[in-house]
Amino acid sequence: MPRPVTPSLASDIIIELIDYPNRPIVLIERAHLPYGWAIPGGFVDVGEMMEQAAVREAREEVSLDIKLIALLGLYSDPSRDSRGHTVTAVYVAEACGTPVADDDAKNCQIFSVDNLPQLLAFDHSLVLSDYLNFRSTGKVAPLRGVFKI
Repeated sequence: MPRPVTPSLASDIIIELIDYPNRPIVLIERAHLPYGWAIPGGFVDVGEMMEQAAVREAREEVSLDIKLIALLGLYSDPSRDSRGHTVTAVYVAEACGTPVADDDAKNCQIFSVDNLPQLLAFDHSLVLSDYLNFRSTGKVAPLRGVFKI
C-alpha cells in the first residue's frame, strides 16, 4: 500500500524576551512569499522532533537560543499557507539577548504585545490572538474544526 500524501509539517515559536521589560516578542519580516511579519519558524526536517525544529529555527532565523515553555496549539487549516497545506505546532519560548535576522528572515524586530504589526503572514493574527489569551489566562489555544458526529 502506498504512503498517503500528507500536509507539510512546520514548527513556529513565539519568543518572549525575558531580559526586556514586559517580555516583548520577536517577529521576523519574511524575505520570501508570503510577505509580511511572522512568528519565527519553519519546516520540520525528516527525522527531527517538532521541539528540535523549533529550537533550530529560532537559531537560524533570529540567532537566539530558546527555552520552550509551552505548546500553544496546532494550526491545521488547509488555507493557512498559500504555498500549500501546512500544519504547524506553535510553541511559546523564552530567550535572552538581542535577535539578529538570518536565514530567510529579511528583518527581525522586537514588539510589545500591545503594539503588534497589522500585516501578518499566514494565520499569525489568529495565532497571536491565541497567544495573548494564553499570556493573560494560561489557557492554550482552543480546539477548532471539531464536529460532533
